[in-house]
Amino acid sequence: MSDKRKIAVVITARPSYSRIKTALDAIRNTPGLQLDIVLSASTLLERYGRVETVIEKDGFQISERIYSVIEGHALENMSKTTAISLLELSSTFARLKPDVVVTIADRYETIATAIAAAYQNIPLVHIQGGEVTGSIDEKVRHAVSKLSDFHLVSSEKAMERLIKMGENENNISVTGCPSLDIAREVLEAQDDDFNPFSKYSGVGPVLDYDRDYIVVMQHPVTTEYSSAFSQIQETLDAVHKLDLPTIWFWPNIDAGSDAISKSLRLYREKNPNNRIHFFKNMDGVDFLRVIKKSKCLIGNSSVGIRESSFLGIPVVNIGNRQSGREKASNVLSIDYDKAQIKEAILKQIKHGSYIQSNLYGDGYSAQRIADYLLRMPLTFKKRLTY
Repeated sequence: MSDKRKIAVVITARPSYSRIKTALDAIRNTPGLQLDIVLSASTLLERYGRVETVIEKDGFQISERIYSVIEGHALENMSKTTAISLLELSSTFARLKPDVVVTIADRYETIATAIAAAYQNIPLVHIQGGEVTGSIDEKVRHAVSKLSDFHLVSSEKAMERLIKMGENENNISVTGCPSLDIAREVLEAQDDDFNPFSKYSGVGPVLDYDRDYIVVMQHPVTTEYSSAFSQIQETLDAVHKLDLPTIWFWPNIDAGSDAISKSLRLYREKNPNNRIHFFKNMDGVDFLRVIKKSKCLIGNSSVGIRESSFLGIPVVNIGNRQSGREKASNVLSIDYDKAQIKEAILKQIKHGSYIQSNLYGDGYSAQRIADYLLRMPLTFKKRLTY
């Protein structure tokens, strides 16, 4: 029988894998720890890039797969998916018998991980708690934090918020965000022999990767899901009028994604000679390579707030999805208005690169996380401080 601590990490979406990849490596390579990876939700679906394949190519073994997604744009499908995830994760944890469960960030499926671990008396570690966003994600994030026993956060302000929420300061550690470890590696890499069009295909005209281009990544906002179609139209109109070479990433699985997908397909049909190339998914390193070489990132993804600030990439942040989140000087926030979007993109391109920000970490988070998991007390009895 192994005397290693069994660490079960539940990954529910492509951004979650990018957030935790370097920490998975550190856990796997730390004597005294045993890594179990549990995949669920959109990580197993082809239409979202089948992240499972990327994880396996990276050399990780997958311990459990949970098929839980009820697709469609209806709001109730998210809660139903969470319910299925809770049922299956409860059985998974009973089988794996982990010493610690790790959950990441704020996607709606993560609350299933938190409940399943908490009710089986398994110490729960939450990565990226204590942050503020402007949608349902914030409710989920704080709920998961209250269900969690230990917190590995990205910033000092995040730690301060958790303490104000009554979390024990002794159970919080500012490790930084592990996704910045990848950003650091991309910045330091000398070999840039990479072409996304030949490696990932995608859909649309093949652009000259060595010429100037912009990147768009815009997801639906759950609390505004009925407006997803009109919101993405504003961005499409602005980008179309600029007529710049553009790499556009497909939206995530949240309610409203079908409307965005429909809008993007209609655009392709009506504008066969457009200059936009669409991708579903990429390896985390390759994705940040694309961001690093771009002139501007547009949309509402947290990559504009976290990794782009570290890379110094100009960002046009649209709408409320990231409102309340700490932002570095590289982020220009605007509303869903094509004129504003166009003007902001031109302004950010003219500005050029920003000074690197360590707001969310210094690029050396992974080993801190693994070390914490190795030495933390295996307790699930919370001692709140309020």
